[in-house]
Amino acid sequence: MHFLTASGQYLAAATICSIVHAKTLAPLEPRWADPKITPKVFLIDMLLNALVQFPPEGDVWYGIEEFNLLAKNVTVPGLSPLHSDVHCTENYDVCQIITGESEINAASSITALTFSPLFDFTKTYFLIAGISGISPKVATLGSVTFAKYAIQVALQYEFDAREVPANFSTGYVPQGSRDPSEYPQTIYGTEVFEVNDNLRQLAIGFAKAAKLNDSSAAKAYRANYAQTNAYKAGSEGPGVVGCDVATSDVYHSGTLLSEAFENTTKLFTNDSGVYCTTAQEDNATLEALLRGDLRNLTDFSRIIVMRTASDFDRPYAGEQETVNLFYAEQGGFEPAIANIYLAGVKVVEGILNGWDSTFKKGIPASNYIGDIFGSLGGKPDFGPGPTYNNNP
Repeated sequence: MHFLTASGQYLAAATICSIVHAKTLAPLEPRWADPKITPKVFLIDMLLNALVQFPPEGDVWYGIEEFNLLAKNVTVPGLSPLHSDVHCTENYDVCQIITGESEINAASSITALTFSPLFDFTKTYFLIAGISGISPKVATLGSVTFAKYAIQVALQYEFDAREVPANFSTGYVPQGSRDPSEYPQTIYGTEVFEVNDNLRQLAIGFAKAAKLNDSSAAKAYRANYAQTNAYKAGSEGPGVVGCDVATSDVYHSGTLLSEAFENTTKLFTNDSGVYCTTAQEDNATLEALLRGDLRNLTDFSRIIVMRTASDFDRPYAGEQETVNLFYAEQGGFEPAIANIYLAGVKVVEGILNGWDSTFKKGIPASNYIGDIFGSLGGKPDFGPGPTYNNNP
């Protein structure tokens, strides 16, 4: 989750709750003696906000006309203390978890969910649905993005900016390496994940049927980026884009860090990844789901990574970095939240409507899927391959 701290953006978080009904929970039901719950689609939302009663990313799904996500509520041990229930429709076809923000919260919550004895996820499609920062080189405020790669860009050595060697382009250096441009010599296994591109393309097609939300403030702010040719995409209206997500617990901002992590994305994916969105959870979520697949509990080929753009990751020409991060009224938060639902519900409906004919049996992947180790089989088209520095 990537989320602005300006007071105006917090107020936007509160106003978004007015577009849906108040959250009324159904009574919790004991399910210990029942057959396992078998969702067709599982929504993964992250955002917590102490200034509103319910998390905006999650709340946008409540009170909608397509389905009632609060019809059934199941307490799952190990979830966030603030969000200990999974919410589901009456028939359990669609469910939702709110993990909390950051990698630790995401990893903990999704691991608890994945290994819960209450569910059978072997045919479930997971839709990661959160907001993010956005590179103006690729897209703009309010845009809906679908990633093929998730890159843990901050899993590196770091020098303080005041102590960066003169011949370095950045203070970030890949683990085990001696230069920012050298491929990591020490691999942890979570640096890069690749998901099913055939499924991603179907999701993009579904989402393009949505009429996306925008705001007058976002239109005014994004117009400032038109003066820079490289930021042309950032100056245009929101759309649906296929590009990749950078994961970092550190909420980075500014041109230099954004360009450094753009280079990291290219380096870690062997020049295949397209850096565009910045978030705090996705590699952690994907690692937990991959471990579930290794135990035949989940199907890693059934994951969609959708992020909507709430703020630019860098200022426009002439704007101070601190203004862009702390004070600018970018106007992207409310459209980004709304577009999670507007685009996301098209994806959910597409899967449900095509369940018997297409999605029940799964969408075969024609690309490699999995982690940098090749844990699920196959040879990664990024990184060093199945074995590296004694990592199995």
